[in-house]
Amino acid sequence: MAIGDVFDVTVGDCTDLMYVDTGMYDAAEYGAVYVLDAERPALIDTGIGTNYERILDAVREAGLEPEDIEVLAVTHVHLDHAGGAGFLVEECPNATVYAHGVGISHLVDPERLWEGTKGAVGEQIEFYTKPDPVPESRIVEVEDGDSIDLGDHSLELSHAPGHAPHQVVFYDPANDAVFAADAAGIYSPTRDEVFPTSPPSNFDPDQCLDDVETLQSIDPEVVCYAHFGPALAGDKLARYAEVLDSWVEAVGDKRAELDNEAVIEHFVAEADVERELWGVEKGNAEVAMNVRGVLAAFDRAE
Repeated sequence: MAIGDVFDVTVGDCTDLMYVDTGMYDAAEYGAVYVLDAERPALIDTGIGTNYERILDAVREAGLEPEDIEVLAVTHVHLDHAGGAGFLVEECPNATVYAHGVGISHLVDPERLWEGTKGAVGEQIEFYTKPDPVPESRIVEVEDGDSIDLGDHSLELSHAPGHAPHQVVFYDPANDAVFAADAAGIYSPTRDEVFPTSPPSNFDPDQCLDDVETLQSIDPEVVCYAHFGPALAGDKLARYAEVLDSWVEAVGDKRAELDNEAVIEHFVAEADVERELWGVEKGNAEVAMNVRGVLAAFDRAE
């Protein structure tokens, strides 16, 4: 697998579904955007905004043209998922953006989100492109229980606010596949392992575990991870609940011994697997960001 590669989703009984490695953070196997070649063709998420042309290349590789895309289904408005929305609505003139109501204002006017992202991701902001606004007339508000009709497919929504209050997951019954956003963690196909994702500022550990239960109640055959790629669900959701619980507990234990900066330094020093998978810069930054999110959750609870 390499940055820019486009793949058919062949796990389970999926049809009409492809994904592209967007090269997010200049790392392979970290960021995916999905192309669903339904009667109403859809993109699930829009990437970081940087190199959005790779998504358009994937659309064409699916046998479509940008003007064929009718739906941009945004799982949440964090910029690694929605940063490309403004660019793609410009390139896909017949597309409508579907997003949870909590996040719509950030799509229409992304300035505050852009400033907040700088604080959340730190030096990783070098990999981002400032998002273009999405015209309000091109956005449809969705909420828990809604369904986006794609003709021969549909995207059924479940609210999953533990990672962010504006996060939803989309279930495609025709493919028995769920587009899990960050609710199922980060998946490495190379290692067949799941890793925690707990960034500031809205990470809620208890709600994240509830969100895993939401995914388990859907009981999909396939989980389509935004980070990264499709996989048979198997026991991955149960494994993620254990990983997340252990991660929060480990950060809490170190917080009882050290100040916050020392806690971050401790876990970054131990991030050998993350550095191996995504490179030194991204591996270190990923772990540091996730520690900060857990620490912020503890601070709020107090």
